[in-house]
Amino acid sequence: MRLRPPRGLRVRLVVAFLLVSALSALITAALTFRQARSAILDRTQDNAVHELRAQVDSLAPDLPFPPSTQDLRNFTLQLDRAGTSRDWRTAASYRGGPPVTAPGATRTAAIPAALRAAAGEQQDAVVRQRIERDGTPWLAIGMPVVYGTGQRDDEPTASGLVVYADFSLDGDKADIAALVTAAQAGAVPALVIALVPALFAARRVLLPVRGLRNGAEKLASGDLGTRLPVTGHDELSDLTRTFNAMATHLEQDDAELRRMEATARRFAADVAHELRTPLAAMSAVTEVLDEDAHSGALPPDTADAVLLISDETRKLARMVEDLMEVSRFDAGAATLHGDDVSLRTLVEKTVQLRGWQTPPGRVVVEVPEDLRVSVDPRRVDVVLANLIGNGLRHGAPPVVVRAQQAPGPPDPEGGMVVVTVTDHGPGIAEDVLPHVFDRFFKADAARTRSEGSGLGLAIAAENVRLHHGTLTAANSAEAGAEFMFSLPLAHPEVEERP
Repeated sequence: MRLRPPRGLRVRLVVAFLLVSALSALITAALTFRQARSAILDRTQDNAVHELRAQVDSLAPDLPFPPSTQDLRNFTLQLDRAGTSRDWRTAASYRGGPPVTAPGATRTAAIPAALRAAAGEQQDAVVRQRIERDGTPWLAIGMPVVYGTGQRDDEPTASGLVVYADFSLDGDKADIAALVTAAQAGAVPALVIALVPALFAARRVLLPVRGLRNGAEKLASGDLGTRLPVTGHDELSDLTRTFNAMATHLEQDDAELRRMEATARRFAADVAHELRTPLAAMSAVTEVLDEDAHSGALPPDTADAVLLISDETRKLARMVEDLMEVSRFDAGAATLHGDDVSLRTLVEKTVQLRGWQTPPGRVVVEVPEDLRVSVDPRRVDVVLANLIGNGLRHGAPPVVVRAQQAPGPPDPEGGMVVVTVTDHGPGIAEDVLPHVFDRFFKADAARTRSEGSGLGLAIAAENVRLHHGTLTAANSAEAGAEFMFSLPLAHPEVEERP
C-alpha cells in the first residue's frame, strides 16, 4: 500500500510547521544533550582526579624511595580505603615496573596498556581514558607522582612512581539516561504546543488564498465586478492587489468587447436593412431580364451578362436575408409560429422545393409516416435545406435523412425526435469540427467567393435552439459527415390542423 502525501494546503502547512518544529527541537535537544553529557563526564573526571591527587599528595611523602613491592601494596591499600566514596581501585608502578595492587582486594584495577604507555611518557600530566566493561562505562586514570625542591620557581621532577585508578561511571550513565528521558518526555508536549501556532499560521495564510479561490470562481462564472479586500503588506496582499487589478482590466476589456460586438451587430443589421430595398428592385429587374435572356430576345453576350448579374443578385439577396435573420437572433426578436406537422411531409417538401428529388436516389428520406413534430415549419425547412444542401455540395450523394423518437420513458408532455442527415463524402476535418457552427466560418478558404456567406449552419443551429433542441456535427463511421438535431415531438392529443 503506497502512502500518498497530504493534498490539502492546510494539512501541508501544518505538517511542514510541525516537521520544522520537531527538527528544531531535535537539533536543540541533541546539542543540549551533547553539552550536558560532556559537562557531566568532565565534572566527574575532574573531581576524581582532584580527589586522587589530594590522596596521593597526602600519602606519597611517607613512601620511602625507592619503594619496595610491599611499600607499594601498603600505599595502594591506603588509597583504596580513602576512595570509598567512588569505590575506586588503585595500582602503583615504579619506573615502568608491573602495577602493584593492594593485598586481598576483591577487585583489581583494570589498567589498559595504552593508558600505561601514555602515563609512562608523561612527567606530571594526568592521563584519562574512558573504557567499557560488561556494558558499563569506566574511567581509568594514570597519574605520575612528582616532587620538587620546595622553591617557588623550581620545576617538578618525576619521581618514577605512577599511580593508577579506575572506577565505574554507572551513576553518570544514569544521569545521562535521565536527560534523554526528560528530552523525550518534553518532545511530545512541545509538538502539541507547536500545533497551535501551526494552525494559526495556516489559517492566516489560507484565508487570503481561499478568498482568491472564491474570487477566481466568481470571475470564471462571469461576475467581473468581483473585488477582494486587501489587508496587510505581505506577499499575499500584493497577490490580492494584482488579482483586483486583473479583474478591473478584465471588466474593462469585457465592456469594450461587448460594445464592439454590439456595434458590429448593429452595423450588420443596419447594412442588411438598407440593402433590402435596392435589392428588391434589382431582383425585380433581373427577373424581367432573365425572361428576355432565356427567350432569345437579347444578344448572346448580353444574355450571358444578364444571367450572371441575376445569379449574383440572388446570392446577394440570400446573404442579406441571412444577415437579417442573424440580427433577429441577436436582438431576441426571432419568434416561432408552431404547428403540429408530419415530419416526413416536411422533409419531402424541402427536397421538392429545391429540386433535389432528381435524379432519383440523390436524397433518401427514411422518416416514419406517423412521426409528428410540433415545430415552426418555415424554420425547420431552413435547417433541413442547409444540412441537405451542405451534404450535396461538400459531401457526396446520396444524402440520407433519418428520424426516430429519442429513447427514454414515455413523457406525457411530449418527447423529442432525433433527425440525422448523413452524406457519403470525405467527412469533416477534425480541426474544422469545433468551428462548423461559427458565423462566417468556411473550412476551405479557396471557396469563399462561391459558397455563400458562411452563416447557414449558424442560422440552422439558432433555429434548432429556438425549438429547445440541439444541433451537433460529427463524422459517421459508415459514410461522411453526419449532422444530428432534435425537435419536440407533437403532443399525442393534438390532431393535425387542416
